[in-house]
Amino acid sequence: MIWVMVTLLAFAAGMLTQLRVRSPLANPTLIGTLIVAAALLLTRVPYDTYLHDVQPLSALLTPAVVALAVPLYRLRALLARQWRALLIGGLTGTTLGVMVDTLLARALHLSPDAQRALHTAPATSPVALQLAPFTHAPPALAATLAVLSGLIGALILPALLTALRVRHPLARGIAIGSVAHGVGTARAREEGEQTGAASSIGMGLAAILVTLIVAVVGGSGP
Repeated sequence: MIWVMVTLLAFAAGMLTQLRVRSPLANPTLIGTLIVAAALLLTRVPYDTYLHDVQPLSALLTPAVVALAVPLYRLRALLARQWRALLIGGLTGTTLGVMVDTLLARALHLSPDAQRALHTAPATSPVALQLAPFTHAPPALAATLAVLSGLIGALILPALLTALRVRHPLARGIAIGSVAHGVGTARAREEGEQTGAASSIGMGLAAILVTLIVAVVGGSGP
């Protein structure tokens, strides 16, 4: 259980840093990940050992994702009026994300395992884990790349959308959620309930679309 405590303390350190430092880099998930990664490297503990020890925390991933549906219920009337824009925006964002991940992986000549794992990166990590047997990607790598995708999206997208003068909360939320899933949705909720709700929709659409893509193409690839 020592790694459960290390993980919780690392995330708590990230939360405290975010409260004191107003910067996109002060992301609790990013800071916690870096602290845990450093601890694993210093102690030379295999990732499989860490993953086994933190299973109680991993089990909370699914209910945490489901809990994101709460703001959807609260704002159901508003979201129902904008369903067409949200649907088109979410599916377009995830499709572009899958295309970029696939083309970039090939351009960089990544290993076959990495290329297959990137197929599910736009989906949240629990979905990526469940799809790994179908893409023939290492589950740990698929989950890691999904988290990394969310971290990068949460760090870059808010500032990018602001630079592009995208200010509507629903537009910002669906853009973030469709490619940065859970981590991005947590970041979107900081902007407001509407942004967080739209991001939850984007995350859900991403999970559905990525699952359909995997079902169609299967484990094809390098």
